[in-house]
Amino acid sequence: MNKKKLIVIGAGASGFFCAVNAARLCPELQVVILEKSSKLLSKVRISGGGRCNVTHDCDDIVTMSNCYPRGKNFVKKTFHQFFTHDTENWFTERGVELKTEEDGRRFPVSNSSETIIHCLLKEANTYGVEIMVNMSVEKIERIDGQFKLSTLRHGKDSTILQADYICIATGGFPKIDQYHWITALGHSVSPPIPSLFTFNLPKHPINALMGIAVESAEVRIPAIKAKDNGPLMITHWGLSGPAVLKLSAWSARTLADLNYSFKIVINWIPEYSENSLRDYFISYRMQMASSKLQQKMFGLPQRLWDFLIQQSGILGTIRWSDLPTVLQNKLIKSLTLYEAEVSGKTTFKEEFVTAGGVTLSEIEPSTMESRKIPGLYFSGEILDVDGITGGYNFQHAWTSGYIAATSIASNCLANK
Repeated sequence: MNKKKLIVIGAGASGFFCAVNAARLCPELQVVILEKSSKLLSKVRISGGGRCNVTHDCDDIVTMSNCYPRGKNFVKKTFHQFFTHDTENWFTERGVELKTEEDGRRFPVSNSSETIIHCLLKEANTYGVEIMVNMSVEKIERIDGQFKLSTLRHGKDSTILQADYICIATGGFPKIDQYHWITALGHSVSPPIPSLFTFNLPKHPINALMGIAVESAEVRIPAIKAKDNGPLMITHWGLSGPAVLKLSAWSARTLADLNYSFKIVINWIPEYSENSLRDYFISYRMQMASSKLQQKMFGLPQRLWDFLIQQSGILGTIRWSDLPTVLQNKLIKSLTLYEAEVSGKTTFKEEFVTAGGVTLSEIEPSTMESRKIPGLYFSGEILDVDGITGGYNFQHAWTSGYIAATSIASNCLANK
C-alpha cells in the first residue's frame, strides 16, 4: 500500500515545524523537505544574535495580533489554534526550556539557537522526515489529484517529484518575479518590500559613535506622522535597534514610496518634551551652577552626551551657571528634537523580513490550505504576514506550520 506523500518546500522554521508535526501526527505519511540552499534553519540560527528569539511573552491574542503591521486579522484567527503557550509547551515537552527577558522576548535557557535547531532536527530524524538540500522548485502542476514538481538539483539536474500534499514555506522573496511558480498556480501576491531594516545616515558624524546604545528613545518621521519608542543603537552606517526596526515595519510601504529618503527626529530622553526639559533646566542649573556640562545627564552614554553638547556648539568645560540661554536652547533641541536625514536602508541577508507575499484572502486560516487548489498549503513568511521585532515572526511561523501540519495529517488519516 503506497503512502501518501507531503512535500514541504523550504527548510526554515515554519517548514520544519510543518514537516515534523505532520510526520508525527500521521505515521502513514511520507514527508520530504526541499531546500533550495545547502543550509537548514538559517534564520533560526542567526535570530536574536544567535540565541533565537522563539516567541514573545504575551497571553492575549488581541494584544499579540496588534504587533503585526500586515496580517493582523489573519493571525488573530490562527492564534486561537496554536498560540505562545502552545509554542512553549511544544518545546518544553522536548526538553527545551524557554526564558523571558525584560522586554518580553523569549529565548531558550541555553542562550543558543543551536538548541532549537537540534530539537527540530531530532524530531525530523525521529519521525523519518527526508531532507533534500540544493533543490529548487521551478514549477508545480496539479494533475489527476496529485502534484507534479519540476525541480533542479544544484541548479542543473532536472528532477520530477510527485506529492499528494504540498506546503510552501519558502519564506519571503525580495523580488516579485521570484514568485512566478506560485502565481502560475493561480495565486496572487502582494508585491514584496523589505520590513525590519535599519536607517542609513551616510557620512553623518553620529556614525563615529558606532556601538553606543540608548535604552529608550523616540524616533519620529514627521513627513508621514509616524513614531516609535524603544532601545536605539548607533552603527557605523546609521541607526538600528528596536525603535528603528519597529518603525520600519509599520511604515514599510510608505518608506519604500519615499525611496528610503526622509528626515527623522530623535528624542534621546522621551520622558521629556522640549518644553518640559526647559522647565527642568531652570531648577537644575541652580542646583548644579558650579558643575561643568561635561558631566553626563539622564543616563545617556558619556560619548553620546559629549557629542550632543558639541553639536549644540557648547564646550564641555563650561559651567552651568555660565551657559548662555541661546546655547541652552540648542542643547534642549539636540536632546529632544535631534534631526538627521536618512538616505537608504540596510537589511541583513538571511534576517531579511518581507512585507508582502501570498494574498491572505486566498488562504483558509483554520487549515492554511489554499482556497483555490485542494491539497496546497502555505505557512510562514511566504504569506502576506509580518510582525515587528521581538519574536512575533517566529510565532507566526510556528502557528501557521502547526495548523498546516494538523490539517494535512487529518486529511491523510481520513483518506488512508
